[in-house]
Amino acid sequence: MNTITTTIFFITVIARFISVAISGSNERKLKKMGAVEYGKKNSTLLVLAHTLYYVAAATEGSLRGAFFDDTVSYLGLGIFVAAIGMLYYVIYSIRHVWTVKLIIAPPGYHAINKSVLFRLVKHPNYYLNIIPELIGLAIFFHAWITLIAGLMIYLIPLVNRIKEEERVMKSTFTEY
Repeated sequence: MNTITTTIFFITVIARFISVAISGSNERKLKKMGAVEYGKKNSTLLVLAHTLYYVAAATEGSLRGAFFDDTVSYLGLGIFVAAIGMLYYVIYSIRHVWTVKLIIAPPGYHAINKSVLFRLVKHPNYYLNIIPELIGLAIFFHAWITLIAGLMIYLIPLVNRIKEEERVMKSTFTEY
């Protein structure tokens, strides 16, 4: 892996870990205010699936002897970086209520984002961040088995999360 590719990749991975720290900070603040968490078991499954996907992609890439200085890896890295960029846009857009868990803040603190992005894409964090992030990571590592099998497995708790989030948001917010 050349130095520039390695640097970009690790900076992006670090940015992902920082997002987890932001989530933890927001979660603690929200829970002190009386926020309610939904789907705890599914959130645990999502975190586990996300972690295992990263490990599987890196392991498969290492075993394959993937080249990180080719067009395929650059494409994967581009998708991955764009996905993390979208993650930070989503975090910026919903700020204090963004977490990796399904947590609803008390009324008056949890507002529905009605920006163009959130109107056009119902769940931008899932469709414009998480799914592209995982696809980009697998492509970067040339991890084709992880891309197909891992993504299919990951989609099970992700679809459950989206359904649960829809149910909770509709029952909590009349304007949703």
